[in-house]
Amino acid sequence: MTTRICFIRHGETDWNVEKRIQGQIDIALNDTGVRQALAMAFNAAHHNFDAIYSSDLVRAHDTAKMLAERRSLNVQLLPQLRERHFGIMQGLTAAEGKVRNPEAHARYSARDPDYDLETGESLRAFAARVEAAVEEITHHHANQTIAAVTHGGVLDILYRKATGRPLHTPRDFSVPNCALNWFRLEKQGGEKIVWHLDAWDDHHYLAQVIKDSAE
Repeated sequence: MTTRICFIRHGETDWNVEKRIQGQIDIALNDTGVRQALAMAFNAAHHNFDAIYSSDLVRAHDTAKMLAERRSLNVQLLPQLRERHFGIMQGLTAAEGKVRNPEAHARYSARDPDYDLETGESLRAFAARVEAAVEEITHHHANQTIAAVTHGGVLDILYRKATGRPLHTPRDFSVPNCALNWFRLEKQGGEKIVWHLDAWDDHHYLAQVIKDSAE
């Protein structure tokens, strides 16, 4: 049993431009983000997706709806695909966080896998949530092709899972808005699922891409 999933980061928001940490704060797409989502939808629509999933945050849901309209499908909301909850760092830029919460900023920057940012979610808990959500999708869509619109932090977790990279190492790969990222999940022997990364960061159709914005 094999399931192919195309994971897509939502379009740009004003907070992406400001490098402000959104986390689970519900920020809408800006004009560039809408254009990115439309370009993505136009180019991705030739794939025969059997279903389209999305985080329930508006920036992801609105991006997903543009693809769903092209494919005449409904968007299935899955809150487990939400961005990480960044606790006391949400709503701040990294520079602001360094001044207001220096200890939290230090542990955030160091990618401490067990630190929950006091009121948020640890990297380890976040990864477990994301991986469980993806495997749930896989169980429901054997031998199908799925699209899922989500967030930069989620894609970071997926990349690490499929390539065997640990949670605490610095991110040395880009996660552009509205790029296509293709994963293949194979169910082997009982319930074991093996993850493969087939293609990363296909954004040839975008005139503007943000490489390093905050989640």
